[in-house]
Amino acid sequence: MNCAVIFDWDGTLADSKQAVVASFQKVFHENSVYVSDEFIEKRIGIGSRNLLVDALKASGASFDEQLLQSLLKRKIEVEIGLSSTVKLFDGVVDVLESVQDLRAALASMNNRAVVEELLDRMHIRECFEVVVTAEDVKRAKPDPEIFVEAAKRLHCPPSECVVLEDSIFGVKAAKSAGMKCAAVSSGSYSRGQLEAEKPDLVIDSLRNTLEIADFLRGQNSRL
Repeated sequence: MNCAVIFDWDGTLADSKQAVVASFQKVFHENSVYVSDEFIEKRIGIGSRNLLVDALKASGASFDEQLLQSLLKRKIEVEIGLSSTVKLFDGVVDVLESVQDLRAALASMNNRAVVEELLDRMHIRECFEVVVTAEDVKRAKPDPEIFVEAAKRLHCPPSECVVLEDSIFGVKAAKSAGMKCAAVSSGSYSRGQLEAEKPDLVIDSLRNTLEIADFLRGQNSRL
């Protein structure tokens, strides 16, 4: 049986793509930076600061650390303002309730102010013993740091942790951390793209609660 489950947030538990993309695009348009929605979607999970850097470089804009911090602050403000548009995916509450016998962490490369706002709004903050966000790590996914930090705070060895993710960056990070990983194709990546990263399991949604919970506990190997 596993010791802990580490959940990603955006695209995994939260149907937040629209809010994330809209918040970045508003900030970009305010600063004459132009990238496609897909450009943003495929980078959800690498951290807001890194996404800002990628977009600025792609558009040929000059920037410094002061501008980055200003854009990041504005992006957080806008995304919090869009929090009412974010919903939990079907099955999330049931899955969370079904693994209450395990320690649980949320590990998101989004910013703490955004994550905490949404956890409180959705009344699921108490489901997570630990919440690790972009501010708590130096390196973004696919580096495993955020998952290693979550396991450390949960006092669980990585080999006894299982990660639930939706992005190729997250799957890579989980595997690099020596953790088992279930990937759900509810975010910006297809089942095939996720399977290419060789997670332990790929699922289409969280609706099949009992079998997913069994996998997260380590009681079965496949759905």
